[in-house]
Amino acid sequence: MRAVVLLSGGLDSATVLAMAREQGRECYALSLRYGQRHAAELDAAVRIAVALGAVRHEIIDLDLSRFGGSALTDASIAVPERPGAPGTIPVTYVPARNTIMLSIALGWAETLDAREIHFGANAVDYSGYPDCRPEYVAAFEQMANLATKAGAEGRPLRIAAPIIDMTKARIIREGVRLGVDYAMTVSCYQADDEGRACGGCDACRIRRDGFAAAGVGDPTRYR
Repeated sequence: MRAVVLLSGGLDSATVLAMAREQGRECYALSLRYGQRHAAELDAAVRIAVALGAVRHEIIDLDLSRFGGSALTDASIAVPERPGAPGTIPVTYVPARNTIMLSIALGWAETLDAREIHFGANAVDYSGYPDCRPEYVAAFEQMANLATKAGAEGRPLRIAAPIIDMTKARIIREGVRLGVDYAMTVSCYQADDEGRACGGCDACRIRRDGFAAAGVGDPTRYR
């Protein structure tokens, strides 16, 4: 079975790609250059796609920085270095990013006759993004099967979010079992050109705590 796998270059999406491969999926990796602060994560995605056996890897250009509205796409908004108040959505949320990415993946999946889209949404160790919740995934899957020729003809598409209820430690342990080299991945919101992490942003904190909780050495390169 063919599957489109959203691949950011980070820890979560690398694990999801490895999981899909273990399930026997023929994986087509999709990354987006959406105006994020750095290109290091896309360089990582290229390495990961090769290492984990993606059949094909596409990088799509879609510049969301023209809209701004997020610390990840607008240089005038600082990336916070401490968690926000509980229940608040942080400024690192990129408006509609997962919806945009999944929609592009949906278009590619139809042309490939792929029956699944896999992505690394996580509702446990995450930053409070509304498009990482299980109900969002279910709603997008319903929409996808209403909106596509494949769905109308009785060939439903599944949106797979296999790590959505996992802690970061569990994700890391699963990736280690599958042979994921986490030294290749980049999670930091403001990594430098060499992919070295800042060590202070929310993504770095969640990643570092995950390795500690998993009892696995942190291979992250810090500035």
